[in-house]
Amino acid sequence: MRRRAADYRRTARRRVSVWIWVVLGLFCIAGFILLVVKQNQEYEDRAEHPVLVRNGGTLQSMQNNLNLTKETTNTNSYARQLLDQMTLAKAYIVIAKEHNNHHLAWELASKIRSCQFLLSKAAMRDTPMTQNEAEPLIRSLSTLIFKAQDAHYDIATTIMTMKSHIQALEERANAATVQSTYFGQLAAESVPKNLHCVNVKLLAGWLTIKKLHEVTNEIKSSPRLLDNNLYHFCLFSDNLLAVSAVVNSTISNTDHPKQLVFHIVTNEPNYGAMQAWFVSNDFKGSMIEVQKVEDFTWLNASYSPIVKKLTETDSQGYYLEGSQDLNNEPKFPNPKCQSLLNHLRFYIPEIYPHLEKVVFLDDDVIVQKDLTPLFSLDLHGNVNGAVETCLEAYHRFYKYFNFSNPVLSSKFDPQACGWAFGLNVFDLVAWRNANVTDVYHYWQEQNSDGSLWKLGTLPPGLLAFYGRTEPLDRRWHVLGLGYDVNIDNRLIESAAVVHFNGNLKPWLKFGIGRYKPLWERYVNQTHPYLLDCATN
Repeated sequence: MRRRAADYRRTARRRVSVWIWVVLGLFCIAGFILLVVKQNQEYEDRAEHPVLVRNGGTLQSMQNNLNLTKETTNTNSYARQLLDQMTLAKAYIVIAKEHNNHHLAWELASKIRSCQFLLSKAAMRDTPMTQNEAEPLIRSLSTLIFKAQDAHYDIATTIMTMKSHIQALEERANAATVQSTYFGQLAAESVPKNLHCVNVKLLAGWLTIKKLHEVTNEIKSSPRLLDNNLYHFCLFSDNLLAVSAVVNSTISNTDHPKQLVFHIVTNEPNYGAMQAWFVSNDFKGSMIEVQKVEDFTWLNASYSPIVKKLTETDSQGYYLEGSQDLNNEPKFPNPKCQSLLNHLRFYIPEIYPHLEKVVFLDDDVIVQKDLTPLFSLDLHGNVNGAVETCLEAYHRFYKYFNFSNPVLSSKFDPQACGWAFGLNVFDLVAWRNANVTDVYHYWQEQNSDGSLWKLGTLPPGLLAFYGRTEPLDRRWHVLGLGYDVNIDNRLIESAAVVHFNGNLKPWLKFGIGRYKPLWERYVNQTHPYLLDCATN
């Protein structure tokens, strides 16, 4: 086959097509780069200026949220570095002030405020803190911290200073706790204004109405007060309404109220009001005797160690201030401990020499069942019948007494079970035969310096009646309604006596509302004096 001549051949186009493809490729790459740059610019604009989109009439912020928790816990974040430096700077401020270097303290405080402003600014805009923002503050704050270290405010000094401050704060907290508890006990022993108003009105009637005195004299000479065939109850209190509720509840839950005799002892300021109340009101034929402790001339400092202790100036301060022993658990003071009425329970045989058996009731109890079966209980030769409280570990003897004293450790078992005052059956014949009052005096003299126990009437009672107490069924006496809000309703309903022991008494406004109806149902709310004082 013949080849064409060179003039008739097609020209080569290979190099031109290559250049075209190169140009097209560069153009595509440039366009892609421009697109990426534009998208990045739009993203940055949205981060700095959030776009507000109207959706259904509501403006929504289209921005990314910053997790501040992760930011501050991340060891590599600037926020975390600033927080750490601020913590150290705050410690150096305290030390600088203690060394009178107020200029350094002011500089540190100023930088701390700047750090706080920057952190809040970063939190408001929801973006992490940048290096340009944080680095100047980190450098300046580091310079001040080094300056503080050059002034010998080293880590050891800082630690010691912080320890001293922590100890001072703990002491202040303990003092506040003691003060709060003391004020709470003061409130628990106080009389609300409306009840004080009732006392004033009754006292006015006692001073002006002669018939009340005549009825009182008849009661004092009644043979029923000495009749051991009747049921005798004794209460020692200066709270009129509380005693009235105890008497009302006892009478309301017995089938033969005329066989009940109540022996009440109060003090001189409340004697007239107490007499007027019980003489002028109807108690279903029950006999109610009211005496005042000031008439017991035989109960003096020469006979009773507790009377001597209460009348001494040093002892009054001890009872008011309580124990401040830092090595042991502090025993908070109770104003009631200073009242002689609270200690009369140890002199019942002397107060009522002709009686053989009595039931002692506290003024913060409510009776829900007939108590006359208690008088027929066999105490097996014991003096005291009481409900034991050792179901909880803190009611063992070792919680009440200082058993490091050999006088106690040689005679008593630290694990012995405690019991409660509030409802007690006392065999006064066995009491006199055992000379329990003399035993009580002995232990009060041994504890003249407060080394065996701190405060209260229960500790000496546990010692005086040790080995002479008969345990009663728990349902006779349920405790805790003055502090425990979680007592089982079935236990309360089955109880013969419920005890509002604690500071939350039912006649106070801060008493536990769940238990208040148990007490209020036995208060004569329709009495003219109560109505008048409540409204005025």
